[in-house]
Amino acid sequence: MNILNKLERRLGRYALRNLMRYVVALYVAGLVIGVINPYAFTLLSLNFNEIARGQVWRLVTFIVPQSSIYNIIFVFFKAYIFYIIGNALERAWGAFRLNLYFFSGVLFNVLAALIVFLITGQNIGASIEYVYSSMFFAFAALYPNTQFLIYFIIPVKVKYLAWLNGAIYIYIIMRAIIGRNYLSIITIVVSLANFLIFFLATRNYMRISPREFERKARYRRMRMEGIKQSGNVTHVDGHKVITRHKCAVCGRTELDDDMLEFRFCSKCDGNYEYCMDHLFTHEHVTK
Repeated sequence: MNILNKLERRLGRYALRNLMRYVVALYVAGLVIGVINPYAFTLLSLNFNEIARGQVWRLVTFIVPQSSIYNIIFVFFKAYIFYIIGNALERAWGAFRLNLYFFSGVLFNVLAALIVFLITGQNIGASIEYVYSSMFFAFAALYPNTQFLIYFIIPVKVKYLAWLNGAIYIYIIMRAIIGRNYLSIITIVVSLANFLIFFLATRNYMRISPREFERKARYRRMRMEGIKQSGNVTHVDGHKVITRHKCAVCGRTELDDDMLEFRFCSKCDGNYEYCMDHLFTHEHVTK
């Protein structure tokens, strides 16, 4: 995160604001090309053989989505959802980090296609679809409880759609492993690397660290010692019951009233607990 902050301070002024407007423009451009001359997409696709001959524009133009007049409604809704997701991420991250996430996704797509080309000599092509998926996963990670209306009727939380999408990718990877088609795995993993980096970099690993386990164990020991010192034992129907809290002055516990609150006194020598009625009025215990 410190590296991102430094990059943002130095390069933030160059970030494209409202990046999703340009992405929607790409969808419109793809639709216009598909209507006028669908063959033109062959001049825009990611082909390393042609790039080696000087057609370097293919490194950028491959992100223009291939469309046609027959799927105009589908393209419209995809561009609309992409626009909503992208704007939400820009509000959460800022323009610079959204730019970094989007263009790193584009770069990883090129890298995945290049790896396959160097190994097999085949051009698998690349598209903006994996970038779209990585942004969708990031949106689901930030806003898991946001609801989308499937067919404008069925409300579904975005986290479930993300899990479903992830399950599809896992299924494809498992089939590739069984069929020993490891290049497909490379394509998926590398293309979605920007989300994997984002997800792993934003997790809280403190809760599984040895120091955190030690802190929790120490807290439990101190709490049990406090229970023993304050004698948190009461009788219910003739049976001894160890309660979680017990006021050292009045002896009330959480069994007496669910609304009671208890606190330990930091000025008393020992772990003495008091209800809120006696926390500030009791005499401090000193050795």
